[in-house]
Order: sequence, then structure tokens, then C-alpha cells
Amino acid sequence: MMPMDDAQIDRPHFIAAPSGGPIFKEVKRRMLAALAAGEWKPGEAIPAEPRLAERFGISIGTLRKAIDELVGENVLVRQQGRGTFVATHSRDRMLFLFFNIIRHDGVKVYPDVALVDFRKTRADDETAERLRLAPRAPVFAYRNALRLDGRLVIVDDITVPAELFAGLGAARLRQRTNTIYHLYQYGFGLSVVRTAETVRAVGAPADVARLLEVPTDSPLLLIRRVAFTLNDRPVEFRRSYVNTAHHEYPREPGY
Repeated sequence: MMPMDDAQIDRPHFIAAPSGGPIFKEVKRRMLAALAAGEWKPGEAIPAEPRLAERFGISIGTLRKAIDELVGENVLVRQQGRGTFVATHSRDRMLFLFFNIIRHDGVKVYPDVALVDFRKTRADDETAERLRLAPRAPVFAYRNALRLDGRLVIVDDITVPAELFAGLGAARLRQRTNTIYHLYQYGFGLSVVRTAETVRAVGAPADVARLLEVPTDSPLLLIRRVAFTLNDRPVEFRRSYVNTAHHEYPREPGY
């Protein structure tokens, strides 16, 4: 879908209330569609509220309800005196929204990440289901080792669809200067806005145990995470093995 020209943006598109739902929900859906289509880029300001209200043929109050939800979901960011902007991924955003591991004393620090392995392969059954791919679809799979305060605490096994990440490779992952989700956003046009997680206890697999320097079958947390884009498409499946000897997972699975 091509970005809309000024004539398209200024033309009102009157919205009828969807069956059983408020109008602002449909406005929110259309704004998400515009974001997913690249009409408003990460870091850019969205059009002023009067202009958007005219575009959708709605009141300012209805528009603000839609924007409020998008701000609450961290899709948009309000900046006092400047306007409302499309959220961008940064170290702070990653740390406070997508990284849930803290020390036992409650302190959270940004991890030092090292790429261990990268390969192109085929999706296993669980990955294909989580990413809504065809069985054995081509994927890129890579493993990261994460240190917190100098201690190796987490091993991440990450898989992404090859069709969405053409050109991804080990060098690109190693040379990135920001978060992985920042790379997805600016390198591939895929903005992660939410994640869904499940957590359970497991025994450390031998290869993970070697990296974490613990005995095989030592108790670890296994966090399974699926990351979703603006149009609710799953773009990453991650299995994180966490050594909880000095760290813990303090919050409910989810965002």
C-alpha cells in the first residue's frame, strides 16, 4: 500500500459504528492500518487532531479516545507541547517494556548481548504454529547470550520468518548499535508493539547449561515469547532460558 497523498489525507472518510462497538475502536483500527502501511514513520508526528478528526468525519473527543488507547499501548507517544509521535524502539523502551528480568534486590539493568550462533533453517512445529507459518517454512534462527552486571544470566533462542527479514545475517546482528527491536523497526519496517509470554520451570539443556556454566538439568525459567507488529502479525518467536540464582521474573506474562 502506497502512502496517501495530501488529497487523500484531507478527504473525510466518514465512519459508521461497527456492530456492537464504539466508533473510536474503528478509528483506532484505521490508524493502526495507516501505521502498518507506513503512512506515519517511527519518530514522526501524526497529523494534528483537527486534521485527523476531519479525515475520519468524527469529533475531536472520539479521536482522542482512539489516540489515548494507542498511547496506552505504547504505539504512540505524547510529547508535551510538541504533539503525538509514532513510538520508536530505544534502549529505555526495550528495558522498561520488553525486558522483565531483575536482580533479587529489584534492580533492573540493560543486558550486554553477544551473538552465539546464526543460521537459516526450517521452522519446527511449535515455531510454525506460533509464527503462523506453513510447516517447515524458511526461518532465520539465532542465539544470544545475555550478561547482567557481568554475569551470564540468559540464553535467547530467537526465530524470525525469512520472508520478512531478507538480508538479516550474523554481521548485521553483531554490528547493530541499538536494540534488536530497533533493528526490526528501522531495518525491516516491522514495529513490535506487544508481546505474549508464557513461563515455566525447566531443566537446563546441555548446550544451554554449558553457556550458563551450570550443571545440565539445573533449574531454569523458560520464557516463550511471541512478538507482534502493528497489524498483530507475529514476527518473532523467542525461547529464553533464565538462570534465577541471582535474578527473577517479577511481572505477569504479557506486554
